[in-house]
Amino acid sequence: MHTMTSAFARSATARLRRRNTLGMVLALTLAAAAAGPAAAQADYPTKPVKFVIGYPAGGSVDLVGRVVGDAMAARMKGVVVVDNQGGAAGAIAAQRVATAPADGYTLLVGSSNELVATRLVNPAQKYDGRKDFAPIGLVATSPLVLAAGPRLGVKNLAEFVELARRNPGKYSYGSSGVGSTLHFAGELFKQRAGVFMAHIPYRGVAPLTSDLAGGSLDLAVLSPTAAIPFIQSGRIVPLAATSAQRIAALPQVPAMAEHPQLKGYELVGWFALMAPRGLPPEIAQRLSAALQDTLRDPAVRKKLEDAGMVPATGREDLARFIGEETVKYEKLAQFAKVRE
Repeated sequence: MHTMTSAFARSATARLRRRNTLGMVLALTLAAAAAGPAAAQADYPTKPVKFVIGYPAGGSVDLVGRVVGDAMAARMKGVVVVDNQGGAAGAIAAQRVATAPADGYTLLVGSSNELVATRLVNPAQKYDGRKDFAPIGLVATSPLVLAAGPRLGVKNLAEFVELARRNPGKYSYGSSGVGSTLHFAGELFKQRAGVFMAHIPYRGVAPLTSDLAGGSLDLAVLSPTAAIPFIQSGRIVPLAATSAQRIAALPQVPAMAEHPQLKGYELVGWFALMAPRGLPPEIAQRLSAALQDTLRDPAVRKKLEDAGMVPATGREDLARFIGEETVKYEKLAQFAKVRE
């Protein structure tokens, strides 16, 4: 009897040890699983970060992405890869990022076009720039340029406003597409100046600028990046900047608001770094800090300014800014009747 009792006790003890061992293994496994995401966030980035850009190489958004991406990569001790995916005024790339994993490895270098304007033109767009992204920071604003072609024969904005008022409907202006920031800037000019012009949408800035310089288009709203080489060569005539102040890269060009009938006029393009909604706060903070440090770099600021942009600080309330811009664009969309 004593032998049977001892055997039973030894068996029970063995079972208890196995149970305790399994419990410890399970606890360690759960602890490792819980620590995994935190460790990954602390080590971020451990692989290349992709900056998705919804436009071809060589344009304003591409320039912003490459300049800022290189500088941020150095600060985060990582690698940033630029991925250009054009189409639908940047909306294809934005949709891709909106549905990407929220792990900090797929980011959007977005602009006012795809984050605000395109949704007002196309109600079938599946993402919302205010709700489907985690804002990292504003990178820069970009005043636009209202420019005339050589055949128009005007030298300044006052001459053109007078000419257009005398000849309603005779002149046309071009932009990079229906619902683009350039289009909305042209419509705001029409509204404030009290002139009527037909809008001619182009598939991109390159053919728009070419037609303006070639004399087959009266007027155009252009990004500084596209306009500056043509202004410097004398092939187009700059009439005004669409910002409240003059552009540093074009100090000789007056701001639209300097015209007596256009006081208060301001509509600029802008660029922002965005992540998919749900980005972990630790990664968002790391990206935001790297962006702020990048935008304090004099070399980075000079590159942006030379392209006609106004660098941000990276500390702006981007979510609030996008909300305010959306309200402004909604009013212009109603005026211009741009919704398809």
